[in-house]
Amino acid sequence: MGRKLLLEHINEPGINTFAVYRQKGGYRAVEKALKTMSPDDVVEEVKKSGLRGRGGAGFPTGMKWSFLAKPEGVPRYLVCNGDESEPGTFKDRYLMTHIPHALVEGMIVSSYALGANTSYIYVRGEMMPQIRILENAIAEAKAAGFLGNNILGTGYNLEIYVQPGGGAYICGEETALLESLEGKRGNPRIKPPFPAIAGLYGCPTVVNNVESIAATVPIINDGGEEYAKIGIERSTGTKLISASGNINKPGVYEIELGVPVEEFIYSDEYCGGIANGKKLKALVAGGSSVPILPANLITKTATGNPRLMTYESLADGGFQTGSMMGSGGFIVFDEDQCIVRNTWNFARFYHHESCGQCSPCREGTGWMEKVLHKIELGHGSMEDIDLLWDIQRKIEGNTICPLGDAAAWPVAAAIRHFRDEFEWHVLNPQESQTRNYGLAHYADPLEPVVQ
Repeated sequence: MGRKLLLEHINEPGINTFAVYRQKGGYRAVEKALKTMSPDDVVEEVKKSGLRGRGGAGFPTGMKWSFLAKPEGVPRYLVCNGDESEPGTFKDRYLMTHIPHALVEGMIVSSYALGANTSYIYVRGEMMPQIRILENAIAEAKAAGFLGNNILGTGYNLEIYVQPGGGAYICGEETALLESLEGKRGNPRIKPPFPAIAGLYGCPTVVNNVESIAATVPIINDGGEEYAKIGIERSTGTKLISASGNINKPGVYEIELGVPVEEFIYSDEYCGGIANGKKLKALVAGGSSVPILPANLITKTATGNPRLMTYESLADGGFQTGSMMGSGGFIVFDEDQCIVRNTWNFARFYHHESCGQCSPCREGTGWMEKVLHKIELGHGSMEDIDLLWDIQRKIEGNTICPLGDAAAWPVAAAIRHFRDEFEWHVLNPQESQTRNYGLAHYADPLEPVVQ
């Protein structure tokens, strides 16, 4: 069994309450940080840990904190990004639901390190149960003296507020999140300036993912160097993985980074193998926005080394033969799944969630959705496949925020690794139409895709 740092007490009855969480060692990190460490000491421990952002980008958390500007007389803010909207990802919701005090404790420790006296947890608007759970946890922590004025007699003051999100995928992008938090439409900002200089209300701000903030608790309790001993190379610590798709045991798993991908899929400790005795066909390793990998590149890299659950190993070979750890949304496809249909489904999502601020994304995502739908229903041509490739190439890298890249990468990888399936739909139109009978109602009613 791998070591558990965040989910160690997940099955303990009442762990969602302050009393039980405290009994199991909760809030020790707050006591240690506020009573025996300076804010800079806390930042240094997070740097030593090698913790990388668990929301998708994988940027070193301690380094991100060190970029925060500290002008005199200007407030600083910590904002927790709980707008978990990436298809295939549900580990933050799981953490907020079952161990909300882990996040609250992490918020206190992190806010202290950053010199923030007001912090926000921005939660996806559809997650109202989680919002209520967090509000209750904050109230419990405040009643116990861990929030408010003069926390534990140390002179440090902190208030934490939970803010429902705008119900949009784009609000998971940190600057769009800040716009939404300020009461504006959630459009991404042009950078620079970066949030560390001018973020919420124009003040220095750090935006971190739920899991990243919760991970600061074991780092402070055990020390950054001890945390860094877990994992491999620059992929340190543990990682929450949202496992779904054609597997026997879907759910949220905490792994020590470095577990072989093959072991994660087939081990009874984790996914338990492919459902119904089917064969493995493909994998999306880090949420819908990362490149899909075919079976031959899942268990081994292009150079023949075992593919590991680390940031480096999953990305080995670049987008030609690799993928990304991303947000940890691990989606498994068996031999019966249609890659074209899956790619079209992702494209529908990104078209719907585009804020429309950048023309390559606004026009390109809709165009890709329509062409994919056309191919899937048996009305496509070989030229349409080349057209798809050209569209995604012109979206990638040409938008203000990464949503354009997120929409382009799945299409590029699907064509790169499964072009034969696209060609099958073109060469077998009657079978495609028969297999997809009833699918046409998903078409854009304003612009139906027909020949």
